[in-house]
Amino acid sequence: MATTDRQATTLALAHALSAAERGLAVIPLTRTKLPALRSPHRDHPHPVRCHGECGRFGHGVYDASTDPARIRELFAAAPWATGYGIACGLPPHHLIGIDLDTKSGTDALAALRALSSRHRFAIPPTVVVLTPSGGRHIWLCGPPDIAVPNSAGRLAPGIDVRGAGGYLVGPGSRTDHGVYGTAPGTTHLTPAPCPQGLLRLLIPPSRGPLAPPGPTAADGRGLVQFVLAAHKGQRNTRLFWAACRAYDNGIGPALLAPLLEAARACGLSEQEARATIASAARMTGHHP
Repeated sequence: MATTDRQATTLALAHALSAAERGLAVIPLTRTKLPALRSPHRDHPHPVRCHGECGRFGHGVYDASTDPARIRELFAAAPWATGYGIACGLPPHHLIGIDLDTKSGTDALAALRALSSRHRFAIPPTVVVLTPSGGRHIWLCGPPDIAVPNSAGRLAPGIDVRGAGGYLVGPGSRTDHGVYGTAPGTTHLTPAPCPQGLLRLLIPPSRGPLAPPGPTAADGRGLVQFVLAAHKGQRNTRLFWAACRAYDNGIGPALLAPLLEAARACGLSEQEARATIASAARMTGHHP
């Protein structure tokens, strides 16, 4: 058993290094698909908010790297690792994973087809990873200025989304249930851009109700307030959502200046804000 695990660790490291060569940041995983290195702060009497600033390993996806030397150090610190995770949302790919599950009798693939028909998008040829349970992970690229959140079952039963702060189990990883592998015909592909119709479904407002409180989107004041209320980590997402609603309601050009002012007030640079609003304009079929 020990020899088998050593072989699995060696293979996992080789696959992880190969993924890193493609610009994908990786971490070692256990057979249970969890990060192999435990938090160095786990025995602290109070919760510690550390994303690796302490300089030690054990911060989950925040340990992810494309540096071969660092990856070897991570696996050396976790000789029990039998797989690797690929961090989502990081440059250059800004990876988004669409996880189609087969548990509980759900037909996630049919649900995705129904969504694509209803919202008029098509999944382009891209990397697809097959899971031991019969599910599949569809790899897509997101825009660099938008953070796609993680979600479970929000799009439809059996469809989970891996976005910023999440990770996907990499092909070649060995788990308690089997080995993850790339679907035939997709090994040579790179992650394709996420279709605009799907991306719009993946970007709900970060917090709060789907419609901003107070004035409706018709006059735009509620949308501006929605952006002003954004906290660090949700500013781009809120601005993108508000700009999409503004263009959907025909007030995008009129609301450009107020949205820019609100974005600057909550901490975004004008360049970031303009890029985000331009993305919203293109996504809703308008010229920035």
